[in-house]
Amino acid sequence: MVHTYELSIPILVPIWLAEFSVIDVGVAQFPVNPATVGTLVAVGYGLFGLGALPSGVLVDRVSARFLITVGLLGMGASFLLLSVSPSPVVIGLALAVWGVSASVYHPSGLSLISRGVEKRGSAFAYHGMAGNIGISLGPLVTIVLLLFLDWRVVVGLLTIPAVVAAVYALRVDIDERAAVVDGGGDADAHAGSAVSSLGDFLSSSRVLFASLFAVVFAVTFFSGLYYRGVLTFLPELLRDVPALAPVEFGGRTFEPGDYLYVGLLMVGVLGQYVAGKLTDSYRPEYGITFGFGALAVVALLFVPASAIGLPALLVVSALLGFFLFAVQPFYQATVAEFTPPGKRGLSYGFTYLGVFGVGALGAVIAGTLLTYFSVEQLFLVLAALGVGASALGSYLVSAGTGRGDPDGAT
Repeated sequence: MVHTYELSIPILVPIWLAEFSVIDVGVAQFPVNPATVGTLVAVGYGLFGLGALPSGVLVDRVSARFLITVGLLGMGASFLLLSVSPSPVVIGLALAVWGVSASVYHPSGLSLISRGVEKRGSAFAYHGMAGNIGISLGPLVTIVLLLFLDWRVVVGLLTIPAVVAAVYALRVDIDERAAVVDGGGDADAHAGSAVSSLGDFLSSSRVLFASLFAVVFAVTFFSGLYYRGVLTFLPELLRDVPALAPVEFGGRTFEPGDYLYVGLLMVGVLGQYVAGKLTDSYRPEYGITFGFGALAVVALLFVPASAIGLPALLVVSALLGFFLFAVQPFYQATVAEFTPPGKRGLSYGFTYLGVFGVGALGAVIAGTLLTYFSVEQLFLVLAALGVGASALGSYLVSAGTGRGDPDGAT
């Protein structure tokens, strides 16, 4: 559900660019263009990441089920507000509500998996596949509904699944700590190390950043900037590719680029599954090194492939979808390798602060480059981000000893 909403937003960006001309904030007015809309979207995406840190603190003390349920209801409410938004400012407010609500999920869900499931790699793989189903199904449903309905009606209908999911979250029977209970009855071992004050937060943070977790945290910066930078305007970019010109059929106009965008996201399901399975057998640091290196190469190939023709573009798009989501189980598993169970919520809070908080700037960077520079320069910047993350992965390979160390490398 988180990713259903997250990746439906880029489908709406071209509509907002066409429908609105001015962003009026009272004391000033700004033109609607990729730079300003990217900044508007980045507010919601940024809160999605920034809220992960306090959520990570909370999940070490509060039931993950409760936090996930609250997040689902908040996401539904945000899209209900989006459906009645009369202006870009209210759109920005609705996206901000979505960001705060969605921010509770990743620390809660990933902590639940890392504490409640022994085969974490497989669990992360299935979890990632579910995320990718939302990532691809959300935009697809949005695209299809937009053929028949106004965009406000469409986002209003999207509130319904969140309510259904919240009811399920309240009713499902789970053991949140199954994987940390040992023969010595240490069922609440994590509770004693939970953050209960600012002093605890600072001391726990120092412990985390005195370890190789600091390098993993840096990886999340590059990952988030690449992820948000490439996806936010991708539907708009694909509409400008000659091989993906609009098609008239049955009195309606179809944008092939929108469907390629969805197909690219669907390939990510395979990337999540393969990478998650690999983390059960190999050190995930290797996956970080290779996966981000591949993303750097894909970024360099994307614009030339668009110029060559549809077959080349399809191949490069499939590779982009595969590796963009394959790297996620690698850094998720690496976090678990380098942190103790009692700090897992906090560590995933920091992780998604990097991925989605700092990463939200990727939308601003992409919008600015597209407004004032060129598509080619955007993808050169994306390639540089891939190289940076791959280099950090290489460092983890040479310096890390996390696998087999249940308390993390400190």
